[in-house]
Amino acid sequence: SYTTDTKSKEENKKTIESLYSLSVDIKKIRRLKGWVLLQDVAYVKEIGGILKEMGADETAVANILECCPEAILHTPEEINSQRALWQLVCQNEKQLIKLIEQFPESFFTTKYHQNQKANIMFFQELGLKNNIITRFLTSAPSIFYNPVEKNKNVIETLQRNYLNLGGSEANMKIWILKLLSQNPFILLNASTTIQENLEFLQKNYFTDQEVLQLLSKLKGFIFQLNSTTMQKSMLFSKNVFKCSDQELKQLVLKCPALLYYSVPVLEERLEGLLKEGISIAQIRETPMVLELTTQIVQYRIKKLSALGYDIKSGNLESLNGTKKDFEVTYGKIQSKKERPIFNPVAPIPIED
Repeated sequence: SYTTDTKSKEENKKTIESLYSLSVDIKKIRRLKGWVLLQDVAYVKEIGGILKEMGADETAVANILECCPEAILHTPEEINSQRALWQLVCQNEKQLIKLIEQFPESFFTTKYHQNQKANIMFFQELGLKNNIITRFLTSAPSIFYNPVEKNKNVIETLQRNYLNLGGSEANMKIWILKLLSQNPFILLNASTTIQENLEFLQKNYFTDQEVLQLLSKLKGFIFQLNSTTMQKSMLFSKNVFKCSDQELKQLVLKCPALLYYSVPVLEERLEGLLKEGISIAQIRETPMVLELTTQIVQYRIKKLSALGYDIKSGNLESLNGTKKDFEVTYGKIQSKKERPIFNPVAPIPIED
């Protein structure tokens, strides 16, 4: 930990001179993290040298140090250890330096070095490919800060529940790896939360097979919820759609967002759809439309209306899906509109 008491300290002239020699924008550092320049000890030349050794050019070194100036407060030994650690999952130093340029803060967090190392080994043993582990290191670095026992515990809880719900031993590894690659943040949850949420679904009459189906559809996000919020969301949907418990269950299986989103989010999205003239009956028929934000729905309705497609009398399926899915649907409606109507009984003009 570094001192951030700036009142009585002056900037370290040696640090500033060394940064200038590497073409680093000092003003940027003063604006973002001026406290770095006040530290008595810094390793500017050494860290710059290590980055160059890895293949970074002068511009890259300057960019890295401007984005993450606290890098210069780490000893060369710490950075070389981190370099060796990331090389366990990087193809080569070219890939490594590219990652450091994009995610310097993830690389220069050396405080949890031993935990990071143990977790990398654990993920490799689990069967995660190195390219997935590098993605985790950069986009979800906090999962490596956990002691490895904590991550093992969560994985064991998932494995046990998967088998208890009727999943097969043969498919378990694939299921776990897929779940992790979709949402590594499930490792930040407590094992007890996972257990409680699964029990909540079972108490609400979801069969084991249906619970497994929901887990796969929700990409592990269900573990970031709690039974209270899920209960409120389900009750809200039941009242809005005026349906029985069994019908509600089918709606949730069709659209897990009814379980995942909080009541205020569902309310706002529902209101947005109703304002566009869409009926509750239409939404009940295609609940997946609630997975989209109000802005996306408005944009898509506007585009379809320009083609003369009336969403109020039509099916909401055309609004659904990812951006790519919608573009495909839009393209089909557009080409249908532009295609000339062929009359099979009209006489074919023949020249004499």
